[in-house]
Amino acid sequence: MKKIKLGLIFGGKSGEHEVSIKSAKEVMDNLDSRKYLVVPIAITKAGHWFVGNKGHAYMRRNLPKAHVAGGVGIERSSIAEKGAGLAKISGGADDLELDLIFPMGHGTYIEDGKLQGMLEMLGLPYLFSGTLASALAMNKQKTKLVAKHAGLKIAKEVIIIKDKKYDLEKIIKKLGLPVVVKPVEAGSSVGTSICKKKSELNKAIAGAFLFGQEILLEQFIKGREFTVAVMGSRKPQALPVIEIIPKTSAFFSYEAKYKSGGSEEICPADIPDEIRKKLQDYAIKIFQALGCDDLARADFIWSEKDKKLYFLEINTIPGMTSASLAPKAAKAAGMTFEQFLDQLIALALERHKIK
Repeated sequence: MKKIKLGLIFGGKSGEHEVSIKSAKEVMDNLDSRKYLVVPIAITKAGHWFVGNKGHAYMRRNLPKAHVAGGVGIERSSIAEKGAGLAKISGGADDLELDLIFPMGHGTYIEDGKLQGMLEMLGLPYLFSGTLASALAMNKQKTKLVAKHAGLKIAKEVIIIKDKKYDLEKIIKKLGLPVVVKPVEAGSSVGTSICKKKSELNKAIAGAFLFGQEILLEQFIKGREFTVAVMGSRKPQALPVIEIIPKTSAFFSYEAKYKSGGSEEICPADIPDEIRKKLQDYAIKIFQALGCDDLARADFIWSEKDKKLYFLEINTIPGMTSASLAPKAAKAAGMTFEQFLDQLIALALERHKIK
């Protein structure tokens, strides 16, 4: 059987570099070596690219607190020895021609449309959402505008731009307290905090500006948090709903996401069928409204006060460790991690008309 040649891109210049390496390692470990030839493509924090053997070596050196043995079908080509850039992979008699790029990075430069645009210019087909959908989904304010237009309920917000004056009194008057402070473009809750007092806001705003030029200040909605993964393209399907219960913080923070015991995830969520159906329908709505492909994961809050479902954000390249939310939802739907990856790759191959 002819193997599918996958270029697995990971790392990158975002605050989620380490998470990306961990996701990529688990993807490699769970891909069937009889079906796939995987070429690891590491991007360092400085933006350097390491391909093949060098990419795999980078993964081993930088994998955070995890066992790094093994790997699937490492290509020992001249590319790895030369340390050539991605553009070299697709052309030339001595170069490896990849069937599909599997981006396994999170946050800026990989999940925000920049990588997708570059891949399209190079003529390289790839997994997950396209340039526009990725860029829109990465921008929390733009995503909320699309969600509102699609009929989803969203929290009140104020945008602050770096080096421009803002009035805390007016912000608090509009949003109330507590206030959620988050960078407009960042993932994994990086730079996000909840401020219960006015005195906490300036520090939180300064911290969020470390991750971007725009800050989203959002009305805090107390309630139960849920996430819904959606798979497909033309006919997307929602996977089982997961409830997220943070244990180490007041919300699903970076620590709650990735620290052992940081949160409890209940899948399928113990909720009424009516709420489950609404969550899944809303997740498909925002998936389609943004034009997502293959897989995305949408987050919601079920308000304790008014019993409404509020859309929060959507991730176009969700985490892919075995403990991540999308694989957990797939498992609840009856798929092993290996089958889940097979299905995602099959969706992308079909969409790109690759046989």
